[in-house]
Amino acid sequence: MSSHFGTMRGNIQAQGFCGLDDRTYEQINYPLRLAPAICMLWAAAGTSLASPAILWTLVPFAALGAIRPGHPFDVLYNYGLRHLSAAPALPKYGPRRRFACALATVWLVATAWAFQAGMPMLGAILGWSLVATAFVNVSTGFCIPSFIARLFLGKVVCTTP
Repeated sequence: MSSHFGTMRGNIQAQGFCGLDDRTYEQINYPLRLAPAICMLWAAAGTSLASPAILWTLVPFAALGAIRPGHPFDVLYNYGLRHLSAAPALPKYGPRRRFACALATVWLVATAWAFQAGMPMLGAILGWSLVATAFVNVSTGFCIPSFIARLFLGKVVCTTP
């Protein structure tokens, strides 16, 4: 196993996706980044325009990712894109991935509120830090909220299938 594969698998498992075979981990590596990428771009648009309305419209999507076993944006992959390459559907979200969505929900609410309350500097700081956090996940697969959860709750331990 290459170190790149080990890192990729570790990043995915840190988000709570366990019990998958090596091929599945490889196939879902980039698709798992689709929902965070859409959220990142949406948050960047709202932040760059200092628009609470744009940010408030993203909040329900992030919240659904926190309370449901999958993110609404995963539908684009699961019912569309994956069929182009006969790839597997994304697995259900566990507590770590849902925690990341919950954290993003709170962050979006704080950012939208800051802009709405006439505090553009605070809104910009919150918004761009959210975008940067999402960018780390989108570009590398490393999920900062899952890392934070690990600090408090311990490492996700996966058994091999």
